[in-house]
Amino acid sequence: MYRFLSDPPQFLFFTGKGGVGKTSIACATAVHLADQGKRVLLVSTDPASNVGQVFGCQIGNTMTAVPDVLGLTALEIDPQAAAEAYRERIIGPVRGLLPEREIASITEQLSGSCTTEVASFDEFTALLTDEHLISGYDQVVFDTAPTGHTIRLLQLPGDWSQFLDAGKGDASCLGPLAGLDKQRATYASAVAALQDPQRTRLVLVARAQAGAVNEIARTKTELDLIGIHAGNVVINAVLPENLTDEPLAIAVRLREQQTLDSLPPSLAALPLDLLDLKPMNVMGLASLRALLSSDALASDELSTVHLDVVDRPLCDLIDEIEAGGHGLVMCMGKGGVGKTTIAAVIAIALAERGHPVHLTTTDPAAHLEQTLDGRIDNLRVTRIDPLQATQEYRDHVMATKGAHLDHAGRANLAEDLLSPCTEEVAVFRQFSAVIREGRKDFVIVDTAPTGHTLLLIDAAGSYHRDMVRQMGATVDFKTPMMMLQDPTLTKVILVTLPEQTPVLEASILQADLERAGIHPWAWVVNGSVAAAHPTSTFLRMRAASESGPIDDVQQRADRLAVVPLQEVAPTGHAALLRIASVTVAPA
Repeated sequence: MYRFLSDPPQFLFFTGKGGVGKTSIACATAVHLADQGKRVLLVSTDPASNVGQVFGCQIGNTMTAVPDVLGLTALEIDPQAAAEAYRERIIGPVRGLLPEREIASITEQLSGSCTTEVASFDEFTALLTDEHLISGYDQVVFDTAPTGHTIRLLQLPGDWSQFLDAGKGDASCLGPLAGLDKQRATYASAVAALQDPQRTRLVLVARAQAGAVNEIARTKTELDLIGIHAGNVVINAVLPENLTDEPLAIAVRLREQQTLDSLPPSLAALPLDLLDLKPMNVMGLASLRALLSSDALASDELSTVHLDVVDRPLCDLIDEIEAGGHGLVMCMGKGGVGKTTIAAVIAIALAERGHPVHLTTTDPAAHLEQTLDGRIDNLRVTRIDPLQATQEYRDHVMATKGAHLDHAGRANLAEDLLSPCTEEVAVFRQFSAVIREGRKDFVIVDTAPTGHTLLLIDAAGSYHRDMVRQMGATVDFKTPMMMLQDPTLTKVILVTLPEQTPVLEASILQADLERAGIHPWAWVVNGSVAAAHPTSTFLRMRAASESGPIDDVQQRADRLAVVPLQEVAPTGHAALLRIASVTVAPA
């Protein structure tokens, strides 16, 4: 029996860096508990939920019984649908009473990230505090979103309650807050449930990789500050010991063991479980049950991936980027797929070829400092720190907008700047300046996980609309959004892993980008076992499981690069440059 499954409380939360397997573990946990005769509700609060794909059935924003699992019900909270319903609750009563222009203004006010957060949280808190609803279940299992989003989600009770206690902000926050005033008791109850270890167990999930482990250590620290204490650690997808004498497997296992041996003290003090890597992707009931079992699934045949698909070296894309002479390259994708690594590889390769390069990140959990071990000629590395950006933005607004206000006015402005949405505005201000550098140099942007990236693009779109309204259609100007939409300036690279869930996430992001008028230039499939041409049975089974996801990417991508799983950890100048320059020959 795994420790995180021992005597579970009413609420189970799984959180960690994107791509570590939270969805799979949450689903497997829900099935395990249901198989024991428990009544279980599985809830996804991920902005791009894939619980339905894992179970192979349709699950939406209503309680849905999972086929073939007695006692298991699932629910996906769709933030966009929740935001639309929330907007309608506020706008509906006044539609027909106010002029269309005012209705349009209110709708625009309610179209930002604040509204989405509030609407999602509205449904999230209902599940924690509705005694009638949850009394029908022995356990409620939450599959939470990637860590940055999870922290925001779990911090919302305190943030919004404190903001309401201090008084409403100006028009930028009046709309979303309009539906909150009567919810104080609900939010307080939600916080109390999250903080009570007798009712809630929060499980930190990572892979045996330094970046993922550091992320959950940071998550634990941030949760501790708001009185929510993690109870368990699960390290997922650990390569089984004594599996093979293949050099790639030995190198990966050694790297993982070194990570496990050096867990931060805050994590080492918690109960720890290790889950073995399985030879196939975790999709369907059989593989979900096998995930928490020591029994391996039987495989009647061993297949290989078509080598003409997987041998697509990254250097081919870098050659084409270099041919442009300058430009903005944005690496987008789900958290944990290696955007930082791919962005750093491209930046170092261009710098080594003599081009001035600016590598920057907007990821609140960025690890560029760990990915690059020293200064490189022609390469400038910067990070947009959300906390620093927010403080600078607050100071700027107080010094400009607040300069001519009286004492009471400045106090009201300061209170408005305490809104959680301020961070999104502050980060975008700095990001828009970076975009313009791409007109003369190479700018490589390592963007945040999917949810943050969508908010970033949404912020750019809002700025674009404001500029068009202010400047008029006849004025010659280029907003950041127009630059992002210009394929001669901006190349968007979607980074993913050769697994179904990350590819699904990236395809959803591609659709969102297309709606914003931004067409992805290329896809990069990172960490491919198939591209490393393994020889052992276990790794060849893993390679075979990649064929479906890689074929899916092939259908969607204008250009494709496949980066092999590395024997040497992709940190430091030499290892990163190797990824950019090595072409793997077929075995």
